[in-house]
Amino acid sequence: MPDRPEPGFRARVGPPSRRSKVLLLTAGVLVALFLLFVMVSGVWTDWLWFRSVHYSGVYTTQLKAKAGLFAVFGLAMAVVVGLNLWLAYRLRPPLAAMSVEQQSLDRYRMGVAPYKKRLLAGVSLLVGLVAGAASASQWRTWLLWVNGTPFGVKDSQFHRDVSFYAFELPWFEFLVGFAFSAVIVSLLAAALVHYLYGGLRLQGPGRRASRGAQGHLAVLLGVFVLLKAVAYWLDRYALAVKSGSYKGVEGWTGLRYVDANAFLPAKTILFFVAIICALLFFMTPVRRTWAPALIGFGLMVLSAVLIGGVYPAIVQQFQVKPNEQAKETPYIQKNIDATRQAYGVAGAQTTQYGPKSTTSTEALKPDAQTVSDIRLLDPNVVAPTFQQAEAQRKYYGFPRTLDVDRYGAQDTVLGVRELDANGVQQHSWINDHFKYTHGYGVVAAKGNQVDANGKPVYTESSLPTKGDLGSYEQRVYYGEKTLSYSIVGGSNREIDYTSDAGDKTYQYQGSGGVSLNGVLTRAAYAVKFGEPQILYSGAITDGAQVLYDRTPKERVEKVAPWLSIDADPYPVVEGGRLVWVLDGYTTSDGYPFSSKTTLGESTKDALTDQRGRTLAAENTVNYIRNSVKATVDAYTGQVTLYQWDESDPVLKTWMKAFPGTVEAKSAIPAALLPHLRYPQDLFKVQRDLLGQYHMTDAAAFFSGTDIWQVPDDPSTNTDAVQPPYYLTLRMPDAAAASFSLATSFTPSGRENLAAFMAVSADPGPDYGRIRILRVPAESGALGPNQAQAKFNSDPAVASQLTLLTNGNDSAIEYGNLLTLPVGGGILNVEPVYLLARGAKAPVLQKVLAMYGNDKVVMANSLSDALAQVFGGAAGGAPATPTAPVTGGTSGTGTPAPGATTPPATGNPDLQQALQDAQKAFDDGQAALRTGDWTAYGKAQQALQDALKRAAAARPAGAAASAAPSGSPAPSASSTP
Repeated sequence: MPDRPEPGFRARVGPPSRRSKVLLLTAGVLVALFLLFVMVSGVWTDWLWFRSVHYSGVYTTQLKAKAGLFAVFGLAMAVVVGLNLWLAYRLRPPLAAMSVEQQSLDRYRMGVAPYKKRLLAGVSLLVGLVAGAASASQWRTWLLWVNGTPFGVKDSQFHRDVSFYAFELPWFEFLVGFAFSAVIVSLLAAALVHYLYGGLRLQGPGRRASRGAQGHLAVLLGVFVLLKAVAYWLDRYALAVKSGSYKGVEGWTGLRYVDANAFLPAKTILFFVAIICALLFFMTPVRRTWAPALIGFGLMVLSAVLIGGVYPAIVQQFQVKPNEQAKETPYIQKNIDATRQAYGVAGAQTTQYGPKSTTSTEALKPDAQTVSDIRLLDPNVVAPTFQQAEAQRKYYGFPRTLDVDRYGAQDTVLGVRELDANGVQQHSWINDHFKYTHGYGVVAAKGNQVDANGKPVYTESSLPTKGDLGSYEQRVYYGEKTLSYSIVGGSNREIDYTSDAGDKTYQYQGSGGVSLNGVLTRAAYAVKFGEPQILYSGAITDGAQVLYDRTPKERVEKVAPWLSIDADPYPVVEGGRLVWVLDGYTTSDGYPFSSKTTLGESTKDALTDQRGRTLAAENTVNYIRNSVKATVDAYTGQVTLYQWDESDPVLKTWMKAFPGTVEAKSAIPAALLPHLRYPQDLFKVQRDLLGQYHMTDAAAFFSGTDIWQVPDDPSTNTDAVQPPYYLTLRMPDAAAASFSLATSFTPSGRENLAAFMAVSADPGPDYGRIRILRVPAESGALGPNQAQAKFNSDPAVASQLTLLTNGNDSAIEYGNLLTLPVGGGILNVEPVYLLARGAKAPVLQKVLAMYGNDKVVMANSLSDALAQVFGGAAGGAPATPTAPVTGGTSGTGTPAPGATTPPATGNPDLQQALQDAQKAFDDGQAALRTGDWTAYGKAQQALQDALKRAAAARPAGAAASAAPSGSPAPSASSTP
């Protein structure tokens, strides 16, 4: 008899054991707690961040507004829909007619019966959550409506304050839209319930709708039509902010003839028609027939087509088109006036400027400072030069576009030596987030000078930096290139900087981060950054802080979410601190009759990829003000907002909504004030607009014969427009030169110069004053691209450029082409940089200049170029001389700032030559200040002779030659 096999494993059947239930329940609770913690951690870390920068009120105000809107409108939607569902069920007929349709619905009714209350609550809750989430996004609209401040300006059609369109109308439109949604959802839900329970029938004999269903749906339809009447009434006012394309303006806004004389009356008539139609629907339960209401609704639809569509088309075709200019001129004028006011260009001053081809000493004298401050150092080109000469280590970097500022009377090009994480050679979590945490110092150079080698003349350099900026906190924990989080403080010793003696370490002493002392806080940040080591790493000790959201732009955007931030923060050293300065814009898309523009497009130019674009919460706007100046401390990250435009009603409204967030204009530090400037992106929006809106006469605007455009950048191969440029210049009607932002215009479709525009960028009485020089077409003045073509086609220039590129196997890189109104004419100046093969840093090699349309000059120095183009008149506006190569050079051969004496050397001839060069340079500077051109010419000649002797006396192969091969010593010209 064979052995009986052992029984195999049998799976246990039946309900799970108590132990299994407990384990499953525990796992479920833990998972739920983890998911809850993940959701809450985002809110918690945001709160901690806002508290660390002392703007917790901004976060709580946003949170309260969003939560309040979510709760109120979510509850309202849930109640309205739930009430209509309940009412539809209550109004069901007691018995459903026997039919195939009703028999098939019986099983659905039976299936729903046990869950009626749950379904009612679930559907109501679901639509309430969706409606609440959508409504929460309207927190800006709500806060503007609640805190609205009058503009003190009334629109020209309805004579209502602009604040009605900017703050009130959007909120009313949201309320009407929400009510429409609630009625439509209620109508669909009620119709479904009525159908399910026999109140509505599609088949069978008798009435298709019960009395209860008929009355319920009729009332809902009546409410819908009544809301349509309200919408028609609001549409009347919305015509003042309606946009479309007209006369080449894509965002043309406001009423035109057909709007005022056809659409406006039509909206008023339709308003009354809709009210009558709504009353007919409300009477349906009483009259027990749909006929009057449906006839009224049909008439309303027909009226909307005829009165709101056909009639305006007839008016446009038979009244406007035959005499369009006469009909549209009054409305064009309203648009012109409102647009210029809304964009802050109403006060722009336009004067005729007929440029001359020659000038005189007397005519040049008022422009002496303009000429002496011509910027040779292009901040868009020399960033690689700063990088090569002053980065010092691979893990430091400069921005692709440097900044221009004023220090004393000197236009200065400067860049911040920031941490570049891509340059860290050994990446690890500790290195990336604990050791390499900050950049170090500012490097600055004179904007209007280069040394004899074509390199910048630094006024602040080395590591740590030394120079004219004095003592300040140089560590840069917050900057444009600081994109990752860092953990500092506690026992952590960071790499401060590296010197020849080795690494210097530092322990962060600021309070700009969020404390990581709590376990829950560390866990929240472990979730936020997706890095579990934050929770358990021993490198994080008591006193440690986490620094994040470290770029100046994102910090200001977070603490002031109602501002649009200029794309180009710039550094300022003031009061012993390095701070980033940012321009904040308040915007609106509700200014009546003002044409709309897209910020992202109107601020686009050849440098957009390097700078970024300004974007608003609503990117399409028709009102903008530079209302706030913001600073971000590069060491602590502290954000400070200062009120700049004290008359801006939009800013006043936001200051009511977020009290205590913006400090008064009087609180701006005295040391910071001279460094504030007119912002680029606002200027670009204004110049884009003034291409057409410089025409203040409606008839001229209608004909469109004088439209301007911003020319393409001639120094690049892209089709992008030329960026505006900062420099010190004097406009012809101004008493003195000032730091300004300037641009050129050409006629639409042509390349000759149409106008020159500049705005005073220096804080003071003249700040923000826009001056436009209108150039007559018959003058033949060259636009930037024509000037560039003239430079490139000149035989002498072409031959010199060929020698430079072929002889040195190098590439030419053009700097910014500056167009300047000087001495009654137009001066074009363009620096030419040489980028040698294998080199990373361009060197200024030549200067192109042209006065008028004829004489083109390419010289080794600006002084020489201007002496040639001005001829005998050059004494009226002497140029800044080329600076000599003095002692105290760095390892790269660049002169150290403040070095005024030659270094000790064993070669007495070289030492004497350098001393003579320094003396000649100082004599030339003194001659400039007194306007003594004869003395200046002698000094330049002495400088040239001294540099030649220094070059001859310097040993072969020296690292820093006074006049190296391929970089001729600058020549000087004197005028008797």
